[in-house]
Amino acid sequence: MVHVQGLRCRECGREYEAAPIFTCEWCFGPLEVAYDYDAIAKSVTREKIAAGPLNLWRYSDLLPVEADSAVDLGTGFTPLVRADRLAAELGLGEVWLKNDTRNPTNSFKDRVVSVALSKALEFGFKVAACASTGNLANSVAAHAARAGMRSYVFIPSDLEQGKVVTTAVYGGNLVAINGNYDDVNRLCAELAGIYDWAFVNVNMRPYYAEGSKTLAFETAEQLGWTVPDHVVVPVASGSLLTKIRKGFDELYKVGLLDEEPQVRVSGAQALGCSPVAEAFIENADTIRPVKPDTIAKSLAIGNPADGYFALDVVRSTGGGFGAVTDGEIVEGMELLARTEGIFAETAGGVTVATLKKLAADGVVRPDERVVVYITGHGLKTLEAVAQTSRPTATIAATLDAFHEAFDIEES
Repeated sequence: MVHVQGLRCRECGREYEAAPIFTCEWCFGPLEVAYDYDAIAKSVTREKIAAGPLNLWRYSDLLPVEADSAVDLGTGFTPLVRADRLAAELGLGEVWLKNDTRNPTNSFKDRVVSVALSKALEFGFKVAACASTGNLANSVAAHAARAGMRSYVFIPSDLEQGKVVTTAVYGGNLVAINGNYDDVNRLCAELAGIYDWAFVNVNMRPYYAEGSKTLAFETAEQLGWTVPDHVVVPVASGSLLTKIRKGFDELYKVGLLDEEPQVRVSGAQALGCSPVAEAFIENADTIRPVKPDTIAKSLAIGNPADGYFALDVVRSTGGGFGAVTDGEIVEGMELLARTEGIFAETAGGVTVATLKKLAADGVVRPDERVVVYITGHGLKTLEAVAQTSRPTATIAATLDAFHEAFDIEES
């Protein structure tokens, strides 16, 4: 691909050819895709994008895969919803929700997996694999089925039942590990050194991570090729947050934005797994790994691979970080559902609860246009709200019983 120059180390800048590798052999830093932005600028226009498919592949000029060979389930171009009722409740002005619950397997992970497995097929891989806290498991199993690839998906054994079922249904190999995500990820790193498999978040990670940029691309296009003042992003590994920032910057580099983006970026974590948030709040330069203990299992990565990069983005853009309790997570899920009719998983509860906290602290201001990223559907984490979301009343099938239960005034 003429616009992909290869891979480049994010730490030392050493360059490599485009291959299924993910760490620099010189400094052991992570690799990312390097592009020829001048070449892209000559080929991409707003009009060309508008004429493209209503999915993430409308931005194929800015992705490391040939769109013609894409493993595509129809991911992307999800709704950007103005959330006036939520904004009013939090004392904010203009708030938008990027609703990625509407993707094929109901999370933003479809973006990264579509790109990763498309590239895996280009490299000739026959088997897809991943370590996952749930959403990625769903997506890898689904996309592998679509592509005719075998799959091995590794998850913690205590994962929510909804995510287990919605992975196993696609017929691949689902392997539950007695341990947390970091244990699962360590095993997958070892397996990746033995088997010639496409581990989307190991040897395919440089390409996989690029899919997250499409959230920024869509946000800008849906806002009339402008950018928000502030975004709030959930943080697990930290990759999503860093790539959203990269996405806005790339749009400017190739001429799709008229002004250089000045987007403040804030991160959201659960208090029971908040190593990046703790480093930010303590103004520390070290991110200390933690053992996760939270209902937000999709964010439960105790040793985040991109934590330092996420920390740098939040600090350099003037954003903030929030860490919220399990109780606040549930309240965030219910607040979003009650005000805007969107049922998000626990990660969405983390993000909305963090938005509430940052608004109360003055970090997110009423004069800002804010975009909040909702990354997964609430049907995946029903356990979180099962005790609080129950029938208002259970009554006999009679008018008298209804009127006895509800004191309704005449309108």
